[in-house]
Amino acid sequence: MGHKFSNTRRSFIRKAALTSLGITIIPRHVMGRGYIPPSDKLNVAVVGAGGKGYSDMINVWNNGASNIAAICDVDWNRASPAFKDFPKARRFKDYRNMLDEMSDIDAITVSTPDHTHAVITYAAMQLGKHVYVQKPLTHNIYEARVLTEAAVNNKIVTQMGNQGASGKGVQTMINWYDSGLIGNVHKVDVWTNRPVWPQGMKSPTDKPAILSNLDWDSWIGPAKWVDYHPLYHPFKWRGWWNFGTGALGDMGCHLMDPPYRVLGLGYPTEVESSVGAVFTKDWIPDYYPESCPPSSRTQLKFKGSDKNPIEVKLDWTDGGLRPFHPDLIPADHSIGDDNSANGVMMMGEKGIMTCGTYGATPKVYLNSGDIILPDMIGNIEETNKLPESGHQAKWVDACKAGYGSEEHEKLTSSFDYAGPLTESILMGNLAIRSYNLREQKNNKMVYPGRKKLLWDGIHMRVTNFEPANQFVKRDYREGWKLD
Repeated sequence: MGHKFSNTRRSFIRKAALTSLGITIIPRHVMGRGYIPPSDKLNVAVVGAGGKGYSDMINVWNNGASNIAAICDVDWNRASPAFKDFPKARRFKDYRNMLDEMSDIDAITVSTPDHTHAVITYAAMQLGKHVYVQKPLTHNIYEARVLTEAAVNNKIVTQMGNQGASGKGVQTMINWYDSGLIGNVHKVDVWTNRPVWPQGMKSPTDKPAILSNLDWDSWIGPAKWVDYHPLYHPFKWRGWWNFGTGALGDMGCHLMDPPYRVLGLGYPTEVESSVGAVFTKDWIPDYYPESCPPSSRTQLKFKGSDKNPIEVKLDWTDGGLRPFHPDLIPADHSIGDDNSANGVMMMGEKGIMTCGTYGATPKVYLNSGDIILPDMIGNIEETNKLPESGHQAKWVDACKAGYGSEEHEKLTSSFDYAGPLTESILMGNLAIRSYNLREQKNNKMVYPGRKKLLWDGIHMRVTNFEPANQFVKRDYREGWKLD
């Protein structure tokens, strides 16, 4: 029978080996409380360091818990605060050069515009780097499937940046639903006040001077080439299909996450959309296929799941539109957020469960007239607290523990969950973009996409309107292919 090593014995052998190499061992407490030796730190490269990328970097760094080894951004003007705060980090404009030159990187964060998420993430995963990626996970459905499968095949620790998934509000809703509080759910309403950026417009034709310190070719990445314009960068890219995914892609991963998680939903089976029009000077409605619409309504249908055995219809609205106030909820109560601008309502057999953005302010209104409000379930600040740093910190801990570890299994938005969620959300964009498809028939422009689309989630195909399938996967610019 073999002998088990005690921790004391194992420690003695390790210390003896290090001493023989002339290495002095200093107890951690001598270095001061909270000291983390370099060998215990995750070596992280940041791709996209402006805006949300900066906060992702700070939260991953977490007061020195991780080492920021490299910062990559195509726009060094927007990245300048990150460069200033981490002067020892190597600087890059092209993530491909960074991956080639920085073999000691353990993990990367990807906080770039939607259209470059997949190519950057996939390249890192192929090299065995763990990845944290901002929402939505990808620009299209095909990319989400590729990343989901690559995470398993390459044993990568992953997390998508929908931080509400790690919040106590969402967990409270899960507990309520699992206890049978509202019964089975048949209808879900989700809404947002986005877009808060320009949408529904013609593509610009002028060519302003490009910004200094901006690598526009790398910014375009896999997308169809267009000349630089401030209507694209910074931030306004969200309103263009070439780069962004509109209001649904921006907020869907935050707002649709609670019902998707609580009800255990899978791939939708069908989708239907209608969009707000932009009118010409002659009051003729017009649609600009390269720009996301100013507002939209989308309905997704899901089969019953193990958790919720009946069919669910999920209605999404954006552009400031929202559902009407249910009779069960008192007129002076907000629905969703405190100002009702964003929110979720799940209609169950026994009542309605609601929450705001990130799963905050969960409430239940029962058919019996009983109401459960946040201040009845303990510390409301804790329930509504946005787990911004915790979402990233959990990923860092999981990266250190390794793929398949207990820490890894506890992640709330690893790609095995975030991939199907993203696919379901982006399926709504298939219907929105198909609505804008036009073709010539009998000397008239008609919109054949104004119909319900039937979806085969396993094979990623619309089965009743072939033109819609062009939006499942994009054409990649030469040199930027995903595979």
